[in-house]
Amino acid sequence: MRVGIGYDIHQMVTGRRLVLGGVEIPYEKGLLGHSDADVLVHAVCDAILGASGLGDIGRHFPDTDPAYMGISSMRLLKWSWQKASARYNTISNIDTTIFAQQPRLCGYADKMAANMAECLCLEQSRVNVKATTTEKLGIIGLGSAMAAMCVVLLE
Repeated sequence: MRVGIGYDIHQMVTGRRLVLGGVEIPYEKGLLGHSDADVLVHAVCDAILGASGLGDIGRHFPDTDPAYMGISSMRLLKWSWQKASARYNTISNIDTTIFAQQPRLCGYADKMAANMAECLCLEQSRVNVKATTTEKLGIIGLGSAMAAMCVVLLE
């Protein structure tokens, strides 16, 4: 068994879509990034790659490569698992937390979990998505950024 931890943070800006767990969420701001900037999926990719001893998302999908410009992070998730599954064949569970002051995300958590589970060919019960605020503290609390972290167990 191997445990991986992933973390990502992106700046929130106007003029971008907000995509989390492959779900487009209506909001006045989105996340800035080279891909679709899905901070949740990026944290999951990092956790899977880390647990497999394969480095991080930036090593495999660099933001300097035009091939990844605007790409769906769900594709990066699928490719991350394809790389990792050569070493470990089962994801026991994925537990995630999104840190965002706004918008409220509780109504989207099940769809995010379902999207990631489907992408990874897992039962949805193996993927957990939670969201919390930072009680208006720091860059996240000011609404200038959103972050996510993930723990994954591979067998």
